[in-house]
This record gives sequence, structure tokens and C-alpha cells, in this order.
Amino acid sequence: MAELINKEKFIDVLLIAEGTYPYIRGGVSTWIHDLINGLPEFNFGVIFLGSRPEDYGEIKYQLPENLVYLSVDYLFDFKDSRIIRNTKAKKESFSYLHFLHKWFKEHGNVDIDFPEKLKDISFYTKEINRDIFLRSRESWNFIIDMYSDYALETPFIDYFWTIRNMHAPIFTVANVAKNAPDFAIVHSPSTGYAGFLASLLSYDRKKPFILTEHGIYTRERKIDLLNTDWLIDKRLFLQKDIGEIDHIKNLWIRFFESIGRFTYKASTLIISLFSTAREIQISYGADPEKCIIVPNGVDVENLSKLIEKRPREIPKVITLLGRVVPIKDVKTFIKAMRIVCSKMPDVEGWIVGPTDEDPDYYEECKNLVETFKLENNVKFLGFQNPKDIFPKTGILTLTSISEGMPLVILEGFAAGVPCVATDVGSCRQLIYGGLNEEDIKVGKAGEVVPIANPEKLAEAYIKLLEDENLWKECQKAALNRVKSFYTRQQFLDNYRKIYLEMKENGRNQL
Repeated sequence: MAELINKEKFIDVLLIAEGTYPYIRGGVSTWIHDLINGLPEFNFGVIFLGSRPEDYGEIKYQLPENLVYLSVDYLFDFKDSRIIRNTKAKKESFSYLHFLHKWFKEHGNVDIDFPEKLKDISFYTKEINRDIFLRSRESWNFIIDMYSDYALETPFIDYFWTIRNMHAPIFTVANVAKNAPDFAIVHSPSTGYAGFLASLLSYDRKKPFILTEHGIYTRERKIDLLNTDWLIDKRLFLQKDIGEIDHIKNLWIRFFESIGRFTYKASTLIISLFSTAREIQISYGADPEKCIIVPNGVDVENLSKLIEKRPREIPKVITLLGRVVPIKDVKTFIKAMRIVCSKMPDVEGWIVGPTDEDPDYYEECKNLVETFKLENNVKFLGFQNPKDIFPKTGILTLTSISEGMPLVILEGFAAGVPCVATDVGSCRQLIYGGLNEEDIKVGKAGEVVPIANPEKLAEAYIKLLEDENLWKECQKAALNRVKSFYTRQQFLDNYRKIYLEMKENGRNQL
């Protein structure tokens, strides 16, 4: 674990960053960086939870002066490969793990009385710590019992490693919580392991816990799991029902659903970025009384200066700004570009974002470009400063299968670039309006199309590029909408107010 800490300064807000800031650019990382920089009157701490050290490079951001604490921990960094040794363990303690496993299996039923012991950090650091869970004979017997009760149709070796890999990070998280410094508020941008850590800290320190979900973590992990290639159903044909998800995938899905409910229950305040997300949170078990909406905001004043750099003619460039990963559905963009280029051969499609997060998917995307003979039209530019890209772009696009409230759309609007996006997250609200009647009257700032539909995407691209008047109307709407409803100052003022109220309420509860 690496740490950077200014011990002389108290942490007002402790942020939990799972796989994001400060080692990954864009998205939630940009949101965290902007929040810290924009509220200099608060001292922030960040706990980074990564997968393994080799999955990350150097810090990608210049750390702000009011970031007074940074710890770096890894969830799947298992150094010792030994399975069983003479590690002492209490058999009765594993009864609580049986309960936990049963709770996960039943989708984290919020009506079940959750034992206080499982909210206690010491349970995971003393009674059953990571060493006991990974290497004791009682743990081995626990996994065998669970296998016998629930998973006899699944190969035991697959079940064994799934249970270990799923639960072991919980003990890592508990150790992180145990060693965390003091703070006034804990704030997590997701559920998952980050939300579980924030929950334990809130229970242990009796401090307020704010949850801000950008995308719905549980649903995004479900999408990832259902589309992944590394979880292969090895049951025989006669063991499967039509449409049934195999047990291993179900285990992971139930785990993230349940840990999400645990996080919702522990939260003091649950923030979503738009109304549909709030409804989804409630459907996953969030208390409606805790749920509020706080939209993102961008630096409109500075971004709008980029309009002066735009050429007089609309650039025949369609830019997908995002990571080259399956959830961004870059392949559908490439397929749409094939249709566009057959009608408008001089149009270019730029894919701007990191390509190293999923190298196999990146190779598949490059192969698709070669197969369609689009090498002169579709270009992978890697990570770039969006401010250098916006003035050269005619249309900004997102072809994702899941999103929250994409900051990149708002940034593009502020820079005068209309957007064509799939109907995910808040994209419809951002492009067509939806906050209120005034927002709707602003008009369309682009087009919204169905998920995984290259024909509809291509149709929208061509329509905007061929009709200059329509493009200018969309640009005007984009600028008006972001200036009226999504400024950085509005965003920062909202969180300033929330933090001040939480700090005051936290003091009153002590």
C-alpha cells in the first residue's frame, strides 16, 4: 500500500475511488478531480481501490493541494498461493458467513435482519480475516458445504475459485477501513467494493455516508458479466434450461446486487444524476426518502471559448470520445461508419480514448476496421485532450450500451458540438431536454438512437452533416441547455451545500 498524507490537516471528505482516480483518466476520475479542485475550502482524502498493481501505470492527474491523503490498495493482489494451512479459525464464526452467502443468494433481501456483527470491521479483520478465509480448513469446509447445497451442477474447481475471488476483496476492504484516517464525511461514487468500504467506515466511525452513482454500478456489472467470455457455462446440455444463466454468473450478479443493497442501506444520502437513475436505484432497494438528484456540470465559460477555433464549415468528422471497451460498443460505431462512408466517402470517424484497458477488444475493433477497409476513414487516436478535439469535430457521438450522465456530452455542448447518442442513461434528457418544461423548449441538441443499431446511427450522422441549418439549430440548443442547467458552478454549489449540511448533522449526532 502506498500513501501520501499531510498529517497536519483533517480530512473533511474521504472519497472512495474504485478503479478510477487518480490512475485512470476521464469519466468518474474527471468528476472527482473537478470536485476536489472546485471546493478548495474542504480537505479531501482519496482511497484508491484497484484490481492488481500491474493493471495501472502512473498517476494521471496533478494532485490538488487540498488532497491531503491518498492511499492505494489492490483487491485481487494475492501473493501467497497456498490453500490450506494450520490457521486457527472459530467454527461458529463461519455461521455468519453462511448467513452472508444466503443473503447474497436471496438478492440481498432488505427485509432480512442483517446481523450487527457483519457491519463490524473487526469481524473481517479478527474473527475471519483474509488469511483465515483464504487458507484455513474451516474455510475449505465452508466452501464445500456451500457447493453441496447450491452448486452441484457446476464444476467444483470453478465454484471454489469464484467464491475465493468474490469474497477475498471484502477482507482487503475491511483492512483498508481499519487503517483509514479520521474524517468528517465518507463519499463513494459507486456501490460495489467501494460502497462496501464506505458502508463499513460509516458504521464504524458513525460518520455520514454520501453515495453518488454515476452509472448504476449493479446494472453495469450485470451487463459486463452477461457479455463476458471468461465465465463459461460448463454444464452439460441436459442440465440447462432455455434462457437460464449459469450458476457462476448468477453468483457474481447476486453478489453485486446484494452488496448494492447493503450500500444503499448504510448510506445517509443517495445521489443520482438524473430522474431515471433515481427510479432504478429505488427498484434495486434504495430508500426513496434518501434519494435526491444532483446533475453534473462543466466549465461552460472556458469550454465555450473553443467555438472561436472552429472552422467556418462543419468538419466532416464524427468523434467517439471514450475508452475502447465493450460497454462503449465501439464496434457498432465502426459498423455505422461503414454505412456513412458508402454515401459520404470523405467523412472521418475518430475514436479518442485509452486503448489499453481491454487490449483484446481493441484488437477486435482494429480488425473490424480492416475488414471493412475503413483504414483511411476510422482512426484510433488514443487519449487526447478533448479541448484539442472539439473544434475539429462536426458531431460528438456515444454508442454505449450503458451510461450515467456523460460529462463528455456536456463538455461537447459547451464547446458547440451537437451529439448523437444511444438511448442510455441521461442521454435523452441531455439531448432532447427533460429537466423541466423550460429545458424541453430549448429544443434538440442532436439525436438519440436505439442501442446497437448502426443503421439508425448512420442515418442520424448523415442527416446532421448534410443539413447545415439543422446542425446550427442543434448547436444553439446545446449551448443554451448547458449554460442554463449544467454549469460547473451549479454543480459545485450543490455539493458545497450538501457537505456543509452533512458536516453539521454529523457533529450533532455525536
